[in-house]
Amino acid sequence: MEFYKMHGLGNDFVFTMSGAGGLERLQGMAKKVCDRNFGVGADGLIVLVPSEKADFRMVIFNSDGSEAEMCGNAIRCAAVLWAQKNPGAMEPFAIETLKGIQLARITDRTGKDWKVAVDMGEPALAPSDIPVEAEGDSVVDMAFTAGGEELEVTCVSMGNPHAVAFVDRTGRDIMMRLGPLMEKHPAFPRKTNVEFAQVLGDGGIRVFVWERGVGPTLACGSGACAVAVAAAVSGRAGRRSRIDLPGGSLDIEWSKDDGHVIMTGPASFVFKGKLTDSYAGRWED
Repeated sequence: MEFYKMHGLGNDFVFTMSGAGGLERLQGMAKKVCDRNFGVGADGLIVLVPSEKADFRMVIFNSDGSEAEMCGNAIRCAAVLWAQKNPGAMEPFAIETLKGIQLARITDRTGKDWKVAVDMGEPALAPSDIPVEAEGDSVVDMAFTAGGEELEVTCVSMGNPHAVAFVDRTGRDIMMRLGPLMEKHPAFPRKTNVEFAQVLGDGGIRVFVWERGVGPTLACGSGACAVAVAAAVSGRAGRRSRIDLPGGSLDIEWSKDDGHVIMTGPASFVFKGKLTDSYAGRWED
């Protein structure tokens, strides 16, 4: 099986166009391949397969084998891989995900890292759409308790659930301490991604992400979009933000015209390789 190692701001993935074997086999394969000690090493396994209603379909597996609805960094990488494999293909590319069809276009092909703009669609703020167990039309600066600490949390769905906690100081320590507790907080029936965000003096927002089913990650595209939306609805920022993640920055714009969120950032190749039959046999262990 041929594969491609790619990353978006350090959020890394193994891509393949071989989706044979069914969901259960792919879930087991994801755990093996993503293992950083005994496998290739990645935050997720992405399988590109044919689609009847888009250019292709992207099936996303977290490193723990769970399937994800959407991944912003992965979709940028998928767009670059598709463009490389299909030179001259019409843009924007239509990419089918569990969230729906996302549109992506290459905005800069110069240099090693191409830039991609992705229409991430409209964010959802209603508790039932996230989902989160809460009353009212939205969850904005609601008090949540984790590990004996109280956090002001704003909840957003970008096709996957996000809990954005705005804090005075952010960093890896608070993410590692409270991220796993918030991910599995009983208010989130499907668990949640967790972002710890600090609004900076220059207008940017510094973010550390605990990703559902993965843990700490250097970047999260859908999380960056969720933070930008959460900052706007809570009055902390306008509708355009620079989101600074440990792996780099993303530009996020929440359009007033159609309510869609546009994410722009780089996607990078690392290497390509081939998994042998002997390795494939171990997936059945």
